[in-house]
Amino acid sequence: MPIIKVEHLYKNFGSLEVLKDCNLEVNEGEVVCIIGPSGGGKSTFLRSLNHLETITSGKIWIDGKLIDDRTHEHNHAKISKKETEAVLLELGMCFQRFNLFPHLTVLQNVMLAPVDIRKMPKAEAKTLAEELIARVGLSDKLDEYPSRLSGGQQQRVAIARALAMKPKIMLFDEPTSALDPELVGEVLQVMKDLAKSGMTMLVVTHEIGFAREVADKVVFMYNGTMLETGTPEKIFNSPDNERTAAFLNAVL
Repeated sequence: MPIIKVEHLYKNFGSLEVLKDCNLEVNEGEVVCIIGPSGGGKSTFLRSLNHLETITSGKIWIDGKLIDDRTHEHNHAKISKKETEAVLLELGMCFQRFNLFPHLTVLQNVMLAPVDIRKMPKAEAKTLAEELIARVGLSDKLDEYPSRLSGGQQQRVAIARALAMKPKIMLFDEPTSALDPELVGEVLQVMKDLAKSGMTMLVVTHEIGFAREVADKVVFMYNGTMLETGTPEKIFNSPDNERTAAFLNAVL
């Protein structure tokens, strides 16, 4: 079974229908990039997967477990709250804003969740954090505070922090959109390395070059609907939908 499976997902904010009949399958180790104009529902879809938003109706499976089976926001899934929480811990997430704790050092930021949530011994968490901070190229910043880091460095720390929870899946919500252009590349390189390591990744992005190079599958979202899904070659070279083609003509 796919590691993520979504069927007929709808999300309303009051009378506003933000997501409309979204369907998606993501296999283990796949990189799926979601593209499309702003306001199309991309971030809301991502946030629905890890219960930062409550869907109105539809089904969501994560790692083979049905965690949402909703109609009218009532969940019929036969899964306990404790089981759901355990499944959601398999999802790491990086946001547009880095959300680092300003009063904690880089090392402390990365150690915090494994100790507090995973109940990892501090010595083990410290070793893991140091390894992950090295992985994102910031070994010389262990004892720095976020205010002394560039935006790109802060986002790399945020990625390390998410990885410290040892997730099976990483969700990225436009992780480079808040960065100055010259800092984008360093964050994308970390994500490319992560993809090469076999991490399952779902990435909302405006970085078309990244999607073309790294994605196994590209989803084009418009007005709350997944209008088109296919390989990068198919989506970028010969899209079927006129709206996809118009968007790509505008951004390429």
